[in-house]
Amino acid sequence: MTQKAPVPTPMKGILLAGGSGTRLYPMTLAASKQLLPVYDKPMVYYPLSTLMLAGIRDIMIISTPADIPQFKRLLGDGSQFGVKFEYRAQPSPDGIPQAFLIAEDWLDNAPCALALGDNLIFADHLSAALRSAALRPVGATVFAYQVRDPERYGVVTFDSTGRALSVVEKPVDPPSNWAITGLYFYDNRVLEFAKRVKPSARGELEITDLNRFYLEEGTLHVDRLGRGCAWLDAGIPDSLMEAGQFVHTIQARQGMLVGSPAEVAFRMGYITADQLRAHAQRMIKTELGRLLMQVADSAQDGC
Repeated sequence: MTQKAPVPTPMKGILLAGGSGTRLYPMTLAASKQLLPVYDKPMVYYPLSTLMLAGIRDIMIISTPADIPQFKRLLGDGSQFGVKFEYRAQPSPDGIPQAFLIAEDWLDNAPCALALGDNLIFADHLSAALRSAALRPVGATVFAYQVRDPERYGVVTFDSTGRALSVVEKPVDPPSNWAITGLYFYDNRVLEFAKRVKPSARGELEITDLNRFYLEEGTLHVDRLGRGCAWLDAGIPDSLMEAGQFVHTIQARQGMLVGSPAEVAFRMGYITADQLRAHAQRMIKTELGRLLMQVADSAQDGC
């Protein structure tokens, strides 16, 4: 009798939306950075949509104790998007890998993706790339993007075959202009590796050190986002404004929604057209609500 292959554990997702947002003062003195608007949606909608596009439906939102109630008010339990949200507080911003330690019991040995709450990624082929990363059984997957200011980010270098050679956190003299975006996919050993990360000279647990564990064993996969892709880190005033302008341009010129969890939920089959229509009706006085209604109506018409 042939034995059935074990069913892989579904990947979980963490959306890290903590921090004090000091680079956006005074806007963030009274509100979380990730709740600020990027054109017509809260910033947090964009990385949330990215996780959902990867097929992830069990998501933990981690933020400051003061901001958790606002995220709950905005997002609820996730049922409106056909997913499930959990919430945890990050008492102090001690580095990205801290998120895995905060979520230890919830992870329960599952593979996990982590998205930073101030990152926006847009590409035609993004869903396929994300789902491929989520289905990879061993190792880690990160995404690299060419930037003009790599010293602000973790930087990756490649050999002549395109294989990752090194990862360096915010180098003074960057060895390349390929920055690692704020989206990471890990197998179920991520918690084991996160516990081995030691605080850096600036007193934080660095995500680059976590990625280096996978690099050293040869299981760090780096997918390069090339032409036709956009990655925006909306953590400073200029990039926040640029992100809003980008979303406005795409939606106005192409009639294509960017960063809408409700639309993603419908496209992924998490909610029905009637559920999408009910969600859109609550915002029908807005352009976002009208666009969502069009998506629901087009589906009913068979378009």
